[in-house]
Amino acid sequence: MSLTLNLPTADGRVQRHTLRDAAPIATAPPGTRFNRIAYSAAHVVADPRAAIDPWLQCAVDWDATIAYRRRLWSLGLGVAEAMDTAQRGMGLDWPTSLELIRRSLDAARDVPGALIASGCGTDHLDPAAVTTVDDVIRAYEEQMEAIEKLGGTLIVMASRALAKVATSPADYERVYDRVLRQAKQPVILHWLGDMFDPALKGYWGHADADAAMNTALAVIDANAAKVDGIKISLLDKDKEIAMRRRLPAGVRMYTGDDFNYAELIAGDGAGTLPTHGRSDALLGIFDAIAPAANAALAALAAGDTARLHAILAPTVPLSRHIFAAPTRFYKTGVVFMAWLNGHQSHFTMVGGQQSTRSLVHLAELFRLADAAGLVEQPELAVRRMAHLLALHGVEA
Repeated sequence: MSLTLNLPTADGRVQRHTLRDAAPIATAPPGTRFNRIAYSAAHVVADPRAAIDPWLQCAVDWDATIAYRRRLWSLGLGVAEAMDTAQRGMGLDWPTSLELIRRSLDAARDVPGALIASGCGTDHLDPAAVTTVDDVIRAYEEQMEAIEKLGGTLIVMASRALAKVATSPADYERVYDRVLRQAKQPVILHWLGDMFDPALKGYWGHADADAAMNTALAVIDANAAKVDGIKISLLDKDKEIAMRRRLPAGVRMYTGDDFNYAELIAGDGAGTLPTHGRSDALLGIFDAIAPAANAALAALAAGDTARLHAILAPTVPLSRHIFAAPTRFYKTGVVFMAWLNGHQSHFTMVGGQQSTRSLVHLAELFRLADAAGLVEQPELAVRRMAHLLALHGVEA
């Protein structure tokens, strides 16, 4: 089979592309231990055969969804469940999210060493009906109780409802103090920038990120024993480094920076505590580049930082493209990669979100995935890309 395709370009032309003649990335042997905690925020696989209105209802292919989580665990990655990568708040509702969490926790019990933490938010609230901070507290408590009843560890997600009703940093401090005091075990906090979700603009009570950071740090300092770490997704490495150097002992920085992850995970060794000099990871891009993440983390654990950078450097242009503005549509690229590589049988998403990126965007993603060594089955990938091109009127 020919491994050459006609791919559309941004200037309206069609350009021949031949996949490079190279083996896919070699992953580390099963059981290889890393010296960073690394969660992949995992996507869900939609059920394209369900008789639903896909813009209004949610149907999940549970077998394929859980199979993908088993793949991540087999590569030594943890699963951050029911997060924004799983289209939480963009097609995945709370009842389906809870079922996803239940099924993933059940699957994890069969996998020795499987790491999983689950998103706890307020997304079941009707935005029009939320008027007070107490409404937000009750919503967090409802989801906390449901997840902890299943035995799950919490990722306390940023709340659109809180961003809507809070009038000051004190409102954030009140909500998080209440939530953290009740948590049964240390949680991961979640700070998502408004480039990922415009409804979160001004989170922590400030439009200025440095002032917002002060509020978040005050919350952590007051409840350090209940905070495992904080994931921040601001796409600003300097702000992440500044914040991690101010974290109290025992609290980790989980990078959510899908632009600068290699440098942040490798670390700079600065700060008064070991955790001040490097970041752990909770990344949506690890879903799409899982083999590279595995190989790079194994190299880092072996003390070979140069190899970590060599493996991850080609993935950065791919990640920056997947997360290009409007950043909230990055999930489409993640699912496209899973389909391209044979981890699901179709390119259909919850909420019809496969339509959020253009054919030109997906063609460039194909080129970048090839350059990064992340086309796992070249003949399958070319066949599937050719089908997608044909559906859009482009002859491969």
